[in-house]
Amino acid sequence: MLWTCRVLYSPAGPSARGWQPLRFDGAAFHLKGTGELMRALLVLRLCAWPPLVTHGLALQAWSRRLLGSRLSGALLRASVYGQFVAGETGEEVKDRVQQLQRLGLRPLLAVPTEEEPDSAVKTGQRGLVRGEPQRHAAVCGPVKRPCGDPWPGWAHPHAAEDNGTDQHLALCKRGQDGGGGGQLSTRPPSAPPIIPFQKELTSRVRRPGASVELSPERLAEAMDSGKDLQVSCLNAEQNRHLWASLSRLHCVVQHARTQHVRLLVDAEYTSLNPALSLLVAALALRWNSPGEGGPWVWNTYQAYLKDTHEQLRRDAEAADRSGLAFGVKLVRGAYLEKEREVARVQRTEDPTQPDYEATSQSMMSFSRDWLLLIICPNYSRCLELMLTHVSRRGPLCHLMVASHNEESVRHATKRMWELGIPLDGPVCFGQLLGMCDHVSLALGQAGYAVYKSIPYGSLEEVIPYLIRRAQENRSVLQGARREQELLSQELRRRLLGGG
Repeated sequence: MLWTCRVLYSPAGPSARGWQPLRFDGAAFHLKGTGELMRALLVLRLCAWPPLVTHGLALQAWSRRLLGSRLSGALLRASVYGQFVAGETGEEVKDRVQQLQRLGLRPLLAVPTEEEPDSAVKTGQRGLVRGEPQRHAAVCGPVKRPCGDPWPGWAHPHAAEDNGTDQHLALCKRGQDGGGGGQLSTRPPSAPPIIPFQKELTSRVRRPGASVELSPERLAEAMDSGKDLQVSCLNAEQNRHLWASLSRLHCVVQHARTQHVRLLVDAEYTSLNPALSLLVAALALRWNSPGEGGPWVWNTYQAYLKDTHEQLRRDAEAADRSGLAFGVKLVRGAYLEKEREVARVQRTEDPTQPDYEATSQSMMSFSRDWLLLIICPNYSRCLELMLTHVSRRGPLCHLMVASHNEESVRHATKRMWELGIPLDGPVCFGQLLGMCDHVSLALGQAGYAVYKSIPYGSLEEVIPYLIRRAQENRSVLQGARREQELLSQELRRRLLGGG
């Protein structure tokens, strides 16, 4: 997955006042209409019901047969689609972006590319380009249809099949021109290799002796020279695939760079991540030099994996030694259950951290600060590591704290103040559209840079995508009880005139 963003660093210094802890008590809900709050409460309660998430695709098909496409679609638009999706057309997306901006939030455009139900995602294989090459045109569809062709003169360095990436970046740029303040977008469908090749490349990267031929330096040199890359451990077809992937990625970054758009590459399953990290490292060598005004290419680190802190430390230190700008999106990670299932079936070591929900339930008597460390200790360690690097390197080190956890967010704001990191500087926050609004709104009103991930596209394209993401993030949805309570309190205050 690729994300894009504009410069996040601001020369403003830290507040001279003492640190003021943010209150995530729902007070910022006064910025939203009663109808919005009622829909949010209804949808979040529905999404917290496990059978609905588990059988979402079947229930959607059943409702279409029973109610008809028009009525079923209208109900979805008034509920789930309206809560989590920006819209279908360019104008609808623009209106939603402007609505977010009025609330002090920034948009993060998400392309909802989704596989067929019987494809690789069902077996734990999900790549940047979903599905086999013959379905590539269908994958591009979600970008073409909502955007149309409202921006004549947009030139793209690729062939016609990459028009989805072209128009997706155009929509991102259009939001920036409208004062979007650094929009981000996800998954240009022309980008990296399909899943089988990613897995094969991962296996090659992990083998001893592969560090020379499959090094970021060699790949970056090949991108710059434009010469075909030949790696002895790959066959002719795999070499062609690797070279085509590098060429496409290089052109995407180059094209995005001319539009002042940054790219964030999402993490996937551990069976794919080494290949993705190799490509990101090569792109970073080429595009994250201080002379380029970087970081233009960021990587994503999943805190639920055991080796994430050490990997993040090595990468940050390597970027520092090389004088490269460094961009990180820090997430808890969405594939914990799937990774454990794969490890159990294949009888390999579980790559994930111990289950933090069970740990936190047994330690509720501890103080708030201790509870933060217990809930996700690896996330806290990674966060501290990156905030320290940001405070030392300034605009050469950027961080997105992508978390719905109140304590993680509050702790990050406190450390930012202690380290002298400006509010609207090289650290930003990210949450999903339609979720965690009590945190997002409080951050935005306090002056922090906070982004909401906003998928866009038609019902047929987005609903399966949302159901897949809900199935991957069950714990987040089921953990939104506090937000539901705050929504209920605000609605009671408005409708009954009481607290």
